[in-house]
Amino acid sequence: MLLNFRVANHRSIRDEQSLQLHPVYDADRPTGTHWEAVPVAGIFGANAAGKSNVIDALSYMSRMVVDSYRDAEPDGGVIRQPFRLDEAARDEPSWYVADLLIEGVRYTYGFSVDDDRVLDEWLHSFPLGKKRKIFERSPDGLDIGDSQHRRELKLVENITEPNVLFMSLAARSRQHDFRPVYDWFARSLLFSRRPMAVGLGAGRLLEHQDRYPELIELLRAADLGIAECGTERVLLDEEQLRKRYGPRIPQRLLVELEERGPRAVVRPWIGHRGRDGIVRMDVSEESEGTQALLRQAPLFMNALRRGGTFVVDEIDSSLHPILTARLIGLFQNARTNPNGAQLIFTSHDASLLGRTDGEDVLRRDQVWFVEKNEYGETELSSLADFKPRQEENRERRYLSGSYGGVPYIDENFANAVAARGDEDGKGNEAERSQAPLF
Repeated sequence: MLLNFRVANHRSIRDEQSLQLHPVYDADRPTGTHWEAVPVAGIFGANAAGKSNVIDALSYMSRMVVDSYRDAEPDGGVIRQPFRLDEAARDEPSWYVADLLIEGVRYTYGFSVDDDRVLDEWLHSFPLGKKRKIFERSPDGLDIGDSQHRRELKLVENITEPNVLFMSLAARSRQHDFRPVYDWFARSLLFSRRPMAVGLGAGRLLEHQDRYPELIELLRAADLGIAECGTERVLLDEEQLRKRYGPRIPQRLLVELEERGPRAVVRPWIGHRGRDGIVRMDVSEESEGTQALLRQAPLFMNALRRGGTFVVDEIDSSLHPILTARLIGLFQNARTNPNGAQLIFTSHDASLLGRTDGEDVLRRDQVWFVEKNEYGETELSSLADFKPRQEENRERRYLSGSYGGVPYIDENFANAVAARGDEDGKGNEAERSQAPLF
């Protein structure tokens, strides 16, 4: 589980910002759970306030851990995006720190980089609550912990380029104490990539409905006309292509059909009840909301099944608020989340700060806000900092600006629109008066 994430000098984030996921209120813990971190964290804020940059910073850290040894060219420097609205920030390091809980052991891993190299890097573990140094890297060299295989790690140090993370190479050299953190970034930290089409994951989900009863229920809730769903094997020939695309079949599919011939494919379908019974329709004919749910559902279920940390930017995109709330609820429930998976998301949807079916969608320690200060710097704050009462209407207070994180639009905006409308009206009137009658 992710316990805490800290970042500085990344895109719109100038000074250190911390996403602290330790539970704050025992009364708000999901029933029947003893998780060391909250299972859900929602980040809210105005457009361009920096919500996505918090997610991007975590994604950047993950990419560096997993791929820096492969992507970095010798003497090629470090690709980063420091804060650009302050000249001094360009010469200062960007740094990233993650506190993790992996199989009951806490780890702290972090690094700082500038445009040329990795400046600092460290990994500590806390078995039985006592700090143990695994390694610390600085411009002066590598300091290896007493419990490590010093000779082997010195060999790894010798082949680590200045712009490559030591973690990336040490983990691949099968150093036991490095693998848990590396594997968490490589396998347990999952990001929603917003696939453009309903893919194989949705096909498998509909094919094996008994494995995912909660998601099938959600799918039916997404469209009251859905009676049943499933998959079927069809021969993908020109007739099937014309049924799906009409006269405008993509040329690449026609070329592929000519070269490879007809082939059997698994076709997901949704059954709608009409006057004459159930009509099976292709998924592409469904509403955008239904398709969005089908795209996201396999990713949500994968995270719940594996117990990882799933990160979604704009979770409410194309989904009804009730559906979004129910997806969030899957992570709050010990029965549907037996492996302690986490969901971290950004959203504009203030209704997620309210209630559904009589329960809070998000607990008080699961809500974060971002806003920019007068210098264009993103600042991250927790709802818990405002010490809210458990019964207060958080949705209403957020929309009224009590917590920050909402756009401020003054009268100048309305005046500008009104003035533009007057100008356009005058222009149109002048054009009409000069236009010929015939």
